[in-house]
Amino acid sequence: MSVGLLLLRLLLAALLFGHSTQKLLGWFGGAGPAGTAVVFEQWGFVPGRRLVLLAGAAELLGAVSIAAGLVTPAGCAVVVGTMTVAAAATAPNGFWAQQGGCEVPFCYGALAAILGFSGPGMWSLDAALGLSSLSGYARGMAALGVGLLAAVVPLTARARELRARRNNHSEVAK
Repeated sequence: MSVGLLLLRLLLAALLFGHSTQKLLGWFGGAGPAGTAVVFEQWGFVPGRRLVLLAGAAELLGAVSIAAGLVTPAGCAVVVGTMTVAAAATAPNGFWAQQGGCEVPFCYGALAAILGFSGPGMWSLDAALGLSSLSGYARGMAALGVGLLAAVVPLTARARELRARRNNHSEVAK
């Protein structure tokens, strides 16, 4: 089981590394901060550039935590929160990524939540340092709960921004 958890952690961390560096550095065909900021602002996340940097840094921090198996519930919470926000922004396009849907952030967030419940396994810094004292249920609920709670702030701000845009559009149409 520990080998499987190690491989799962490394796979998710590698995907998150690519996902974050697309935003932060324009690697792997990404648009970098400037190009991604345009998309973020279209989705209602303003100021776009600042939020791109925050999201990219959170994804990278989550990737490092998960890869190392260090403070794993916290790293999983960061990924759950960030991916919940991303999934909410892309959900209007449906589920599948081919149509611009929420498939990718949903899968990354779900995998992070699952790792929160399973723990990082024996081959992790958490295990080596004796940091795995919480039960699987408590660890998973903490990762899931903190991640979802953290997503409330940007999603609320986004909802306010989109509502203001609709109101401005309605006023212009009159």
